[in-house]
Amino acid sequence: QVQLVESGGGSVQAGGSLRLSCAASGDAYSWDFMAWFRQVPGAEREGVASIDRDGTTDHADSVKGRFTISKDNAKNTLYLEMNSLKPGDTAMYYCASHFLVPRAQRLREAGYKYWGKGTQVTVSS
Repeated sequence: QVQLVESGGGSVQAGGSLRLSCAASGDAYSWDFMAWFRQVPGAEREGVASIDRDGTTDHADSVKGRFTISKDNAKNTLYLEMNSLKPGDTAMYYCASHFLVPRAQRLREAGYKYWGKGTQVTVSS
């Protein structure tokens, strides 16, 4: 069993920054591949960034240059550094993981088996 717990969300003004964290516990192999997704009401979950066991990252075009995903293996924690936030970044942010995710699936919801409950990010103009 894998448990993912997000934290770090909150309210910030446009141009501000936040750092999200996701603490993982359980079967370590199940978080070899991890990602951040976000979702607004009425819309599908959108892949934001992913990182694999070797540290290879992918970022959605909408966040490139502003968001950075990273992982601290010693702490079993995933991070998302978010800078230059925009009102359009407002969403519930979810952490996801799986033991193996093909490159083409890494920003797709279907690629992941384990999910956290989310943390809300609200950006005001």
